[in-house]
Amino acid sequence: MPTLSPACINWELAEDCPLELHQVMDEPGARDWMNSLLAEVALEERSITLFGKTILQPRLVGWGGELPYTYSGQTLAPRRMGQHLTALQLLTQELSGHPFNHALVNLYRNGADSMGMHSDDEVELGQRPVIASWSFGSSRRLVFAEKKGKIRHQLSLSSGQLLVMAGATQHRFRHGLPKDPRVQTPRLNVTFRWVQDTRSAARR
Repeated sequence: MPTLSPACINWELAEDCPLELHQVMDEPGARDWMNSLLAEVALEERSITLFGKTILQPRLVGWGGELPYTYSGQTLAPRRMGQHLTALQLLTQELSGHPFNHALVNLYRNGADSMGMHSDDEVELGQRPVIASWSFGSSRRLVFAEKKGKIRHQLSLSSGQLLVMAGATQHRFRHGLPKDPRVQTPRLNVTFRWVQDTRSAARR
């Protein structure tokens, strides 16, 4: 699959909250990746629990990784990554300089699908998790909001871009993908993270 030599923009949401935005792929390359991943990854409609209420997530979800990953009251059991997801994992590690062992795949079918404000700060991700997030398909707006302050930012993420969030970003900020009725076509988002094996510690 064709890729381009990436251009990278670096900045900070706040002190010790760095972001990197890599423009990696041209439109044909990003479209090829999206089609290959959609053909490979099993996507499903899943429920989550928010504030004690169980609801269907407004998107389709798939994943891959050797360890379970728990968020929003649900656990994703270990599931083997396929050929294309593994290749994207290796590319992500090369571009970011960080290791990853889990991929979460979200398909936003159109602008009615969304992601609520949240932080990727689960215990099994460690103290300073690095989250690497790919965008394929429609451009969508990602919103950041400081948890204990007034700092807000938003990014328009385009197809073929890789966003890397590191440092204290997940502990100081929430992020989300709001609905956008103007968007009529799908967006595929693949986020990579390093999940620690907390099961061995629990058995001691």
